[in-house]
Amino acid sequence: MRGLKFILLTALLSATAFGETLHVYTWADYVSPDVVKEFEKQHACKVVIDTFDSNESMFAKFKAGATGYDLVFPTAYMIQVMNAQGMLAKLEHTKIPNLPNIDPAVLAKVTDKTMEHSVPYTFAYAAVAVRKDKIKDAEASWAMFDRPALAGRVTLLDDMRESIGAALKSLGHSINTRDEAQLTAARDVLIRWKKNIARFDNEGYKAGIDSAEFHLVHGYSGDLFQVQMENPKVEILIPREGVTIGCDEMVIPKTAKQVELAHAFINFVLDPAIAAENMEWMGYYCPNKPALDKVSPEFLKNPAITIPTDVQAKCELIEDLGPDLAKYTKVWDEVKAAR
Repeated sequence: MRGLKFILLTALLSATAFGETLHVYTWADYVSPDVVKEFEKQHACKVVIDTFDSNESMFAKFKAGATGYDLVFPTAYMIQVMNAQGMLAKLEHTKIPNLPNIDPAVLAKVTDKTMEHSVPYTFAYAAVAVRKDKIKDAEASWAMFDRPALAGRVTLLDDMRESIGAALKSLGHSINTRDEAQLTAARDVLIRWKKNIARFDNEGYKAGIDSAEFHLVHGYSGDLFQVQMENPKVEILIPREGVTIGCDEMVIPKTAKQVELAHAFINFVLDPAIAAENMEWMGYYCPNKPALDKVSPEFLKNPAITIPTDVQAKCELIEDLGPDLAKYTKVWDEVKAAR
């Protein structure tokens, strides 16, 4: 009988220890596994992470009725759309005491400046990377994508706003323009670039630039930083014409089942020591002021983290375009259909 009681007690404790599961929906390689394990340990829970490769695919899943996620990491412009459609819960600030750690300079750039329903997680750039052993005369410019010598060795992000934004920047236009003539010009640039690229890609470019399958790629700064840390032949360049800025933020859907645990996770990753560990692992800048004192000097020297002031002035945050988004969709469809 005592043996049976022991087995039942052990089963009960195990069920209690892992009775709650936090379902997170985010980008690939976006939270350190060690950070996740520590959170699970401290909160006696399980964290399950699913990934998406674009804001649009994530939004489409929610629009179709997805209800299984407790915490999501969209980009700022998509958060505007989700909130306007009533998808997001209001955050309880009393449950996130680490909120004051967020950099005010970053808050000044996002729409939800009071963090009513979203909390900045990373502040990143869409940059380019080259194999410097293969390209001896690389330059920090979008003009690199016009080089016929690189044909078949190039990738562009399979992301409408990012790639159209790159073409717009190459022409000196805003990434958020509503001007149809400027968008038509950007379409023509992308169709011209398309003749050189191997494919539009959101994931494979990392392994491709590492192995030298690709010599020039358009990618997210943190992803490129991770590759560069492993392979010194990879060099990150920030095009002088300017790039898109992405602020990914943490939100809790109204359909979340583990609201308390979701708040706890937000607070956990805002702890300075945890934020420092997390950003060094993933290669993205977490806008957490106290955490910057805890990262290595090498991390802050990386061009994907610290951008020259003159170039930074030309960088823009992707905004929600409302009905004008249809103009971008039309351009993107024409680019994808072009031969």
